[in-house]
Amino acid sequence: MPDLQLRIELSLQRLSCIEAGRVTDSFPVSTAKNGAGEQSDSGCTPRGRHRIRLKIGERCEENTVFVGRRATGERYSRELAEKEPGRDWVLTRILWLTGLEQGKNRGGRVDSLRRFIYIHGTPDEEPMGAPASHGCIRMRNRDLVALFDRVERGTLVEIVE
Repeated sequence: MPDLQLRIELSLQRLSCIEAGRVTDSFPVSTAKNGAGEQSDSGCTPRGRHRIRLKIGERCEENTVFVGRRATGERYSRELAEKEPGRDWVLTRILWLTGLEQGKNRGGRVDSLRRFIYIHGTPDEEPMGAPASHGCIRMRNRDLVALFDRVERGTLVEIVE
């Protein structure tokens, strides 16, 4: 597994697992509705080379709700969503990314870690394959659980147009 790398292609809205130079798995994702970009407060998904800094939620049940990277004790449901329309749901697991390219996605106003850029779960009714997030990379909960178990802290993540 140390050879595993992730590649997120914004134009295809896909996350691919790459091992020994070949794609071994691929998942639909939803990246930022504002497109690609590295600036803080832009609502854009940052490009470039990243690593997984932290894995959060390992033992949580699917649809666990997170706020500030902490499980709230809530489980996502349609009823909860109706009570809080417009809430940006972070569910199930979090893979928190840190940028590796100084001045591009690391440091100053372009720091992916300080921007809280994650790969995270989202409600099943949210679209995949179309940009809709506030900057993060959203995945289906079941896909994220499968991915979470395959990656380690330090896994390389490349985000490209």
